[in-house]
Amino acid sequence: MKIIHTADLHLDSAMKTNLSKEKAKMRKNEILHTFERMVDFAKENEVSVILIAGDLFDTKTVTVKTKDIIRRCIEENPGIDFLYLKGNHDTEVTLYDEEAPLNLKLFSENWTGYEYGDVVITGAHLSGKSNLYDSLLLDKSKINIVTLHGQEQKYVGKDKTEAVNLPLLKDKYIDYLALGHIHSYKEDKLDTRGIWVYSGCPDGRGYDECGEKGFYLITVEDGEIAHEFIPFMSRLINEIRVDISDCETTSDVDRLVFEKLSNVSSENLVKVVLCGKVSVECSYDLSYIEDKYKDKFFAFKAEDDEVGIKFNIEDYMYDASLKGEFIRTVMSEDYSDEEKRLVIELGIKALSGEEL
Repeated sequence: MKIIHTADLHLDSAMKTNLSKEKAKMRKNEILHTFERMVDFAKENEVSVILIAGDLFDTKTVTVKTKDIIRRCIEENPGIDFLYLKGNHDTEVTLYDEEAPLNLKLFSENWTGYEYGDVVITGAHLSGKSNLYDSLLLDKSKINIVTLHGQEQKYVGKDKTEAVNLPLLKDKYIDYLALGHIHSYKEDKLDTRGIWVYSGCPDGRGYDECGEKGFYLITVEDGEIAHEFIPFMSRLINEIRVDISDCETTSDVDRLVFEKLSNVSSENLVKVVLCGKVSVECSYDLSYIEDKYKDKFFAFKAEDDEVGIKFNIEDYMYDASLKGEFIRTVMSEDYSDEEKRLVIELGIKALSGEEL
């Protein structure tokens, strides 16, 4: 038996923060098409279940087009069960006002299990119920897949909505804990028997969702369960870090950025993060970098929040310049050494005409 574990598509997300209206619309369609491609993958690879661990949609407002395409994917594939656990973003979304097709199966605030021979897939909404974990009862002779949507919590604490209390799920005979909510794929041991897995989102939307995206393919055969991550994104979102510690000018910075971007596809979304410690005399124009590369990729962004200034304060204590006078003034104030360094770094940036 094969099962797809996916989550966090956030269909119909606005995505206008870093994209133009036209490109945001294009990305909406691409991510919707990613869901269709995933269903095609399921058909071609004899997948029996697509398990959606929450946040299929981004808000309660879903376009007619998006609902229509999701319903069509479900209705035209009766041989695939779509097990849908709603997340914190899509709890108020209703796909069907009337009777839903038999292959769309939902979870509720109470544990609901669906059996497929020796495999049982069980899930529930995290609603803050104090007895939710105690009420999970599984047959240890079965292959048990459990799904929840929320933030992992590795230490025992008070139950709260959207927190998956991992310690309280130990020794429950769980083989695979299918989680949603975190947008990067990750996994770890749950106990001696099972693991917990975040599938991440199948397709990134913004610069906080960099790197490979996809879903997990679970295979159960001869009483054994295995899983593998399947990269599936339509576009890669790259974060490129560039250390400019040895740079003095905009041209110096540009040369390093150009080298780092030389092998990056023009189809990608790219965020360049400048970092390192530059000299007091270093002067560069970040807007020049953004303007130069913004049309070379699907989307481009540059930031330098991680760039600091390296200098010896003593070198400027007697310097007959505005910078010297500024540093002497700061050093005479009743600040901690760290506060003085921070104020001086910001001040030097301002005196150099940089944005803070």
